[in-house]
Amino acid sequence: MDNKSNYVAAIDVGTTKIVSLLGIRHENKKVEVIGFTRSDSKGIRRGEVLNPEEVSKVIRNVIVELQKQAGIIFSEVFVGIAGEHIRMVKDRKGFNRSTYEESITAAEVEQLKSEAKNIALEEGKKILHILPQSYVVDNEMDICSPIGMFGRRLEANFNIIVANIDSIKRIEKSFSMSNLHIKELILEPLASAEAVLHEEEREAGVVLIDIGGGTTDIAIFYDKKLRHSAVFPYGGNVITKDIKEACGLNEQQAEDLKVQFGVALVDAAEDNKDIVIPAKIRGREPKEISIRNLASIIQARMDEIIEGVMFEIVNSGYADKLGYGIVITGGGAKLRHIEQLFRFQTGMDVRTGYPGEHLTGKPDNVNDPCYATGVGLLIKGFEYVDEHLDEMRLMEYDSDAFYKKKERTETYNDDDDDDTIEQTKKPRSGTSIFKRFQKKMNEYFAEEPEHRM
Repeated sequence: MDNKSNYVAAIDVGTTKIVSLLGIRHENKKVEVIGFTRSDSKGIRRGEVLNPEEVSKVIRNVIVELQKQAGIIFSEVFVGIAGEHIRMVKDRKGFNRSTYEESITAAEVEQLKSEAKNIALEEGKKILHILPQSYVVDNEMDICSPIGMFGRRLEANFNIIVANIDSIKRIEKSFSMSNLHIKELILEPLASAEAVLHEEEREAGVVLIDIGGGTTDIAIFYDKKLRHSAVFPYGGNVITKDIKEACGLNEQQAEDLKVQFGVALVDAAEDNKDIVIPAKIRGREPKEISIRNLASIIQARMDEIIEGVMFEIVNSGYADKLGYGIVITGGGAKLRHIEQLFRFQTGMDVRTGYPGEHLTGKPDNVNDPCYATGVGLLIKGFEYVDEHLDEMRLMEYDSDAFYKKKERTETYNDDDDDDTIEQTKKPRSGTSIFKRFQKKMNEYFAEEPEHRM
């Protein structure tokens, strides 16, 4: 590892969990996850922040743990955004060039993108992303990149991702209360795509289905561009709720039942096999639930999700351009036999997307479909760094200085940590590096406004 390296921090604020990751990018452009924490969510429903104060408490916990784990303090993060309020609108911009004797420049292409920001939006909406789809130079259509071409008129078609201002403000409030600055809000399906899709899939056509706890996100890619996006207001949580109501269980019992014994395809469920759930209340009889009946509950809801997916695929206009079929990711992708169900219902090729394929190092702790968005946010964060090198301050940290011996070496064994830490300088009044670091962390996360960054 280089003595000085660039780091990116990302936080996936999901309905069921909040995940924080710290990544480093090596010279070969591969990203390595060097820190990872997660906690159960609070104050979030169907992908949207409802209670910023509750959310901020969880964020602070995962961030404190992450910064202690990595030994790095940071104040800027890349954050995902999802929810039913997300919309995609289409727009076309163009202008007549002052001279057609010179080739089209990157500045002219950027000018079109800037003009797209002036699109008329519904009240209470804000632009998240402006995604160029194709360009037109005079009468030449469907051009991927017009730079270097000659022509009198330049036009572009855009897909513009917009979100509710109120929803954005609640997310921003959650992070400002945690003394963190959001460097960029990123549409979660875009992030997940970076983590689990291959370039060949995005070029030949693919549908990404991210089944989260509160929502199911759909993103259709063709010719390496996002062509269509949609959000369904239900995901894994609604399956748990169906099991709870149908079987007369509490929510935790229903979730455990789904995870341990649930299958997405009734025909794959074992016949004549029951699950016995012991009664926790004296005098109550244990419950017996058929595995096949459990599968029928799960498949009924999954069939509904698949119907919605197929509607969006047809509505997108790209149904006949999906050479690589479907990639499923998110926590819901871990349901057994879910690939078979999607193949049976859609007639398409299906695979499950794991984020570890796009990482280096030892990504086992995050190589899980439920962490696809978090890993993707890291990758998108480094893309942002590349695009804004001249205008952003990168987080740099001398990774050796924290442990190297400079003046004299002393050791300290903390009661809560078996590791021996070599200190860089003689500690003041016998204070350990860990305790001094902990003091810094407490000061950094102080509640008083004057300490906020």
